Amino acid sequence: MTDGIDADDDGPLAAGDFSAWLAGMHAALRAEQESDVPCGTCTACCTSSQFVHIEPDEIDTLAHIPKELLFPAPRAPRGHVLMGYDERGHCPMLVDGGCSIYAHRPRTCRTYDCRIFPATGVEVDADDDTKVAIGRRSRRWRFSFPTHADRVAYESTRSAAASLREPADAPPNATGLAVRAIERSDSTSSRAHDD
Repeated sequence: MTDGIDADDDGPLAAGDFSAWLAGMHAALRAEQESDVPCGTCTACCTSSQFVHIEPDEIDTLAHIPKELLFPAPRAPRGHVLMGYDERGHCPMLVDGGCSIYAHRPRTCRTYDCRIFPATGVEVDADDDTKVAIGRRSRRWRFSFPTHADRVAYESTRSAAASLREPADAPPNATGLAVRAIERSDSTSSRAHDD
């Protein structure tokens, strides 16, 4: 494994039927379920210098992370914390290529899905060398579109991302932009089903 990705495989990966994936992603973002990502041995998100947000209600998670690895989350309500990364940019809970607290991992990790990038057409921050592994992995995903509804949902999601790129609305990073586009597509699809 190199840079958190399977070194011997750089071919396309099946991302699933778009509408089914999108429904699952909406549910994960609403904390109704976890993301079901076929990561295999990929640890790109764990090795890409990412801060992990942990909310105060994540009691079990907080009990499994040494307090010295946590610090208050800037601009977040009291009790919200971040877990940083080590000098290599790796999550400190990543041990021997796997998550040492997997059953107790933060909600952020339970909902993270790098397929949000190809789903929304958002590129991982090209000028951020720490996100190279996530960019490589996310470019490998290929969604299927077995129905017209899949294609419509895909176009709607990409349109939501494009509309968020305006300076006034733009989130500070690619992940924030992609997540907000997925959330916006959820509200759009909810209104469409209500009509």
